[in-house]
Amino acid sequence: MDDWHDVRERLRVFALGLPESHEDHPWGETVVKVNKKVFVFLGIDEQTEKWAPSFSMKLLSEARGHALTVEGAAPTSHGLGKAGWVTVPFLAELPETEVLIDWVEESYRTIAPKRAIKLLDGEP
Repeated sequence: MDDWHDVRERLRVFALGLPESHEDHPWGETVVKVNKKVFVFLGIDEQTEKWAPSFSMKLLSEARGHALTVEGAAPTSHGLGKAGWVTVPFLAELPETEVLIDWVEESYRTIAPKRAIKLLDGEP
């Protein structure tokens, strides 16, 4: 398995490359937003006694079920799980990073405005 920092950075860089996305740091953690809405939570930079490295995204397709098969994955707390959000631990045995990137893109497509999705798809 890759170092979780490397995987986290690849997801962050991919997310920031999506149209109209930007990084923010509410509550001291890293999130990536589009249109002022979070589409991926990346947590804080280092593991602590109270926080294990994880990331969360909104998945509404079969990807949600796949993500929940990762050991330690669970619907996201604070009521977000009911809306399709899943939290996946970085320290688990994860699928290939490309699969994780697909999950981030799905979350983006769920949250982003239509104009941003058109840009992503190369449409005018």
